[in-house]
Amino acid sequence: MNACPRRCFYVAVLLLFSPHGSAAQGTREDYQRAEQFLPGNLRHRIYVAEVAPHWIAKNNRFWYRKVGTNATEFLLVDPDQNSSGPAFDHARLAASLSKALKREVQSTDLPFEAMDFSEGGKSISFQIDGVPWSCLLENYECKRGPEPVAGQYEEASPNKEWVAYVKDHDLYVRYVSTGEVVRLTRDGEASYEFATEIPSLRPMVAQGTQDVRQRAAVFWSPDSSKLVTYRMDTRNAGRFHYLQFVPPGQLRPKAYTVVYPLPGEVLPKAEPIIFEVQSGKRIEVKTAPIEMQFQGGPGFDWYADSKTFSYDAAERGEKSIDLREVDANTGEQRVVIREKAERYVDPGETHFRILHETGDVLWTSERDGWNHLYLASLKTGELRGQLTQGSWVVRQIVEVDEKARRVFFLASGREKDEDPYQTHLYAAGFDGKGPTLLTPENATHTVSFSPDRNYFVDSFSRPDLPAVSLLKRTKDGSQVRTLEQTDTSELVKAGWKSPEPFRGKAKDGTTDLYGLIWKPSNFDSSKKYPIVEMVYTGPQAFFVPKTFGAALRNPEQQIAELGFIGVMIDGRGTTGRSRAFHEFSYHNLGGAFEDHVEMIKQMAAKFPYMDADRVGIYGTSAGGYGSAHAILSFPDFYKVCVSISGDHDARLDKAWWNELYQGYPVGPDYAEQSNVTMADRLKGHLLIEHGDIDDNVHVVETMRLTDALIKANKNFDQLIVPNMYHGEGGNPYLIRRRWDYFVHYLLGVTPPADFAIHEERDNPPPRAR
Repeated sequence: MNACPRRCFYVAVLLLFSPHGSAAQGTREDYQRAEQFLPGNLRHRIYVAEVAPHWIAKNNRFWYRKVGTNATEFLLVDPDQNSSGPAFDHARLAASLSKALKREVQSTDLPFEAMDFSEGGKSISFQIDGVPWSCLLENYECKRGPEPVAGQYEEASPNKEWVAYVKDHDLYVRYVSTGEVVRLTRDGEASYEFATEIPSLRPMVAQGTQDVRQRAAVFWSPDSSKLVTYRMDTRNAGRFHYLQFVPPGQLRPKAYTVVYPLPGEVLPKAEPIIFEVQSGKRIEVKTAPIEMQFQGGPGFDWYADSKTFSYDAAERGEKSIDLREVDANTGEQRVVIREKAERYVDPGETHFRILHETGDVLWTSERDGWNHLYLASLKTGELRGQLTQGSWVVRQIVEVDEKARRVFFLASGREKDEDPYQTHLYAAGFDGKGPTLLTPENATHTVSFSPDRNYFVDSFSRPDLPAVSLLKRTKDGSQVRTLEQTDTSELVKAGWKSPEPFRGKAKDGTTDLYGLIWKPSNFDSSKKYPIVEMVYTGPQAFFVPKTFGAALRNPEQQIAELGFIGVMIDGRGTTGRSRAFHEFSYHNLGGAFEDHVEMIKQMAAKFPYMDADRVGIYGTSAGGYGSAHAILSFPDFYKVCVSISGDHDARLDKAWWNELYQGYPVGPDYAEQSNVTMADRLKGHLLIEHGDIDDNVHVVETMRLTDALIKANKNFDQLIVPNMYHGEGGNPYLIRRRWDYFVHYLLGVTPPADFAIHEERDNPPPRAR
């Protein structure tokens, strides 16, 4: 029904986006307008100038891929020469690839997204459909290869002489030139195996088997003489069973069992081990096993001398996080830094950087109530000093110049009269002097440094400020050249306006909170619009977009086009602010909605076009939990909810996330915060969605809530989607059902029948195939 979005686009601009269009809401025209704001359909209407540079080793040049409205091109920039241009002749490369592949390749849409320059820039290499290719730029001769030294499930040593792999639970290495095999272990067994991560459901479904093949989880020393790995013990760990109801190619459902530790349960354990490759000598690391709170495995970082490596390890419940150092010759271990907190140390806020030239450790800590930079001796762990301080937050260590004893970092909240979540680049000395602001523009900045740190690329924007990417000098932040700018003229002509920032107060009456408001393109200030909130209250992040691209592609613009006002709010309990602000959610994962209700009331009081008597809410994952929790906690305020992939009961969700943010040991507050125990409070309209093979939040959480709602004799709607992983993943049917639900129950009109959403996508939604 909507199979021609590109062909029909100009008609859509004239008719559907006209500010003087129909005043009706929830119409087919509104749906078509909303459809145009799906991320895939925006690609041919606007280029968002967010440059992601790929620096070329041993010089300051970089390339980036520009996905324009009519063509995709690779551009090469030379900061020293202040020049920019095509990275190669796109037409010649397309012609050569067409001949080699025996199919037509368009110069405006080359079949790869990443590449490497080699031979001093004389050739490029890339992959097409997983196959390596290389092309000489002097004559554009393209050929397959070279094939990688390591196979799909092997890990090559840095010198490419050895590859490591796992066979029947044991670890082997093979000498590439001779094929000689050294068996490093002989005691591996099922559920107690070497160099093997805890697999998630997704590779099992992809391979169609419980016993998935994995790349060997080994970490080679820089000189290729040793490797460190672990033996993973999942024998006593809890498991989830999955049933794929509609597996491709067969009629019977397919069952899978996945290691998935829940809060308070026995955890899997990883036992670190070092191997000397040629001799096969096995050196046990002298430490207690590393407890694994979810799938995957630990990581290790070698020092350049190949004698020592480090890793991070957390106490259960993240009451402390250690930076540990291991002698690779003896297995002896010592704790370099131990970061402690009464409630928790957030691993997402705690970052270590070892500085070998100066013998220091640089790390971030919230020990004074705000996330700041600290310096300590690598040898003794003795604190040398606090490098930054104040009522603001260090967000990321970007670069360190050890010779100049200077650190470059992103931070937020320091600049006055700005959104405190906006990041800027700063430099500070190891002596604590500074910081110096290098990106003064009032916006959110992302940066990338040249190899010699003389230049950086600065991409910055706000939801109401189109993205700009500049090349700048590190010494003073001055501009070298403009790389890209976003042109919004086409959208503006169609009536589109950027979302509006809003600042209000939390329920406590003193804490500043921040949000965004989206309006439809045909907004009429004389009308009264229902409000639809998109929510995510996970404490590991904040969720309101802070960049132009994120705000433009946000589903709230689509929702607004249907005849709503879209809003998003970051309440207390999320990150990016002070430690006290963050810890509001501790033992209180569902407690944020008093702030959300208060903020929406403040918005409606300020803007008469907002109808606070008609409020809906939706979200995914922690937002699925949060949206359902909102309509259950405030049943007279939120009238309609679409809950997607929600972790409705923390007792049935992954151990790491819930023990960190809800608390450890598991206490009665877990049940108190559960949507399952609140099911009898439902008054409004609730649609619950979940995938049958959700690999992050098991569908059992939705089934438990379903059971509780049935027992409470509540009317609700449910969609269990075959072959869907976590979240909607751009599924057009589910997007339409979400739109329909709000149009029907919040606008009070009948949605257009069976509207078929079309979105141009380079990649299909993440569903099992």
